[in-house]
Amino acid sequence: MNTLSSIIYMVWFLSEILLHRILRGGAAEDKKSKDKGSLAYIWIIILICINAAVYISFKTHFPIRQDGGNMTYIGLSIILLGMLLRFYAIASLGRLFTVVVTIRKDHHVKKDGIYAVLRHPSYAGSLLSFLGFGLSLNNWISLVVIFIPVLAAFIYRMDIEEKVLTEQFGAEYSDYMKHTSRIIPWIY
Repeated sequence: MNTLSSIIYMVWFLSEILLHRILRGGAAEDKKSKDKGSLAYIWIIILICINAAVYISFKTHFPIRQDGGNMTYIGLSIILLGMLLRFYAIASLGRLFTVVVTIRKDHHVKKDGIYAVLRHPSYAGSLLSFLGFGLSLNNWISLVVIFIPVLAAFIYRMDIEEKVLTEQFGAEYSDYMKHTSRIIPWIY
């Protein structure tokens, strides 16, 4: 791991901690959290998988590319791209964004901008960053260990979120779901 890798990993991780601390929601007028423990579940999966992936990358040799330096920079670039997408999605949603599943006062379904294509662009950005992290380790096993469990945890979270939004907005949200993808435009 070089200095650039360390800086990007640290900025990425610290940005997620700050988002977690600052954007929790919970104002008095918000409906109670319907999170079902999914945020804690995601954080546990992330911490376990990051540590396991790093350990595996040091202990095994299953390179994605033999010239690992290029893969490191490709992965770091994808982390940054994921962060940009995540921050853009959060900024687009504005005050409606929280890290817990909550219905805010005067909540509405956002259907413009990136939300016209993706229902969960913030999760898409985050998953892109995890993919980049796995690629930056240049190890096939590490990539699978970091990406698959985190993807599964995010899918669980998206299921919870979509159920809450469907309960709140009914046919409007159901119709929105029919015309958008979850995290990969026109695919999933």
